[in-house]
Amino acid sequence: MTDDRSRWNEKYDDPEFELPDDPIPELERRIETLPDGRALDVATGTGRNALYLAERGYDVDAVDVSDEALERARKRATERNVDVDWIRADLEEFEPEPGTYDVITVSFFAALEHLPELKEALAPGGVLVYEHHLRSADDVEIGPSSDRYRYRSNDLLRACLDLTILHYEERVRTVTDGSAAVATVVARNSRGGAQSYPDPERNE
Repeated sequence: MTDDRSRWNEKYDDPEFELPDDPIPELERRIETLPDGRALDVATGTGRNALYLAERGYDVDAVDVSDEALERARKRATERNVDVDWIRADLEEFEPEPGTYDVITVSFFAALEHLPELKEALAPGGVLVYEHHLRSADDVEIGPSSDRYRYRSNDLLRACLDLTILHYEERVRTVTDGSAAVATVVARNSRGGAQSYPDPERNE
């Protein structure tokens, strides 16, 4: 068992360790505009994005390194009567097939080094929805204790500039029971289509 797997299993084995139940806000806000078909949820945790997508008719693959997280996710899927293909792997092991997914979601997982493979896995017209903790001067309550695991301003945006940017924002918002500084990008695989400007930054 990898060190990461052991560490995350220990976290998820703690009944007091909870993640948000709701999907990425921009995923929920834009769901009617996204292409139908297959979806991939990376670092799914307890399945917040995967379950939401499955309930809306997507064929969902959901990958996470933690056995304990996936066990929680399976129970939630049974309770909500949806099917998801739960895959236990870290991103060093998981190799998504190019051009496969119409929607890919990543939530609160530092994966910039894996973005080339994830972007390659998008089908033509497929959309990436990615949120992650941001370095911030604001006094926030939720997120990694070290800036090592937070993105700098515009890191996520720059990493997606070979896609068509549909939305980008950096803001402090409520996550579970506290405030968090979060960067969110929504970007489409346009296969050479014209670049668009992100939405103006929104405040709470």
